[in-house]
Amino acid sequence: MQVSVTFRKVEPSDTVRNYATDKLHRIKRYVEDPIEAHVVLSVEKFRHLAEVTINANGLVINGAEETGDLYSAIDMVIDKLEAQIKKHRRRLRQRKGDGGARGQMKTSVLGQEEGLEEESPQVIKTEQVYAKPMDVEEAVMQLELARSEFMFFTNSKTKTINVLYRRKDGHYGLIEPVS
Repeated sequence: MQVSVTFRKVEPSDTVRNYATDKLHRIKRYVEDPIEAHVVLSVEKFRHLAEVTINANGLVINGAEETGDLYSAIDMVIDKLEAQIKKHRRRLRQRKGDGGARGQMKTSVLGQEEGLEEESPQVIKTEQVYAKPMDVEEAVMQLELARSEFMFFTNSKTKTINVLYRRKDGHYGLIEPVS
């Protein structure tokens, strides 16, 4: 693995360089050689930025993180890159069954991980909500008072469960089921 570390607006430090290089070796278990990694570490006032570009035999993965500490920025960007590679591998495994040459070509870039299983997303928390009967105007007032992003309620006119949500433009959206 070839790693180049560039410092911008910060004094070069061997400890930070070695820390970034050691963390990048975590990626090596997911991707086969040859791997080139370019790390750019910079400081702007109180912002510490870590940008990483990985080129693994044609597969290019980019990531950037900004925190108050250079070491935590490196940790976070490596976690982000690792998640991107896992997602890419999952897509290739799903596509592998269709027999396309494109999927077979890409699998040669990514190494097979041993003993590491991908977990599918799971429901972590279940919450039961009482859907109070009210009309849409009352639901808008309740949502404004609650300062929440969305609200479930039973529409008193249609007797169906509706969802009222706050849009980014400041207006409201209403989701109604179709019978």
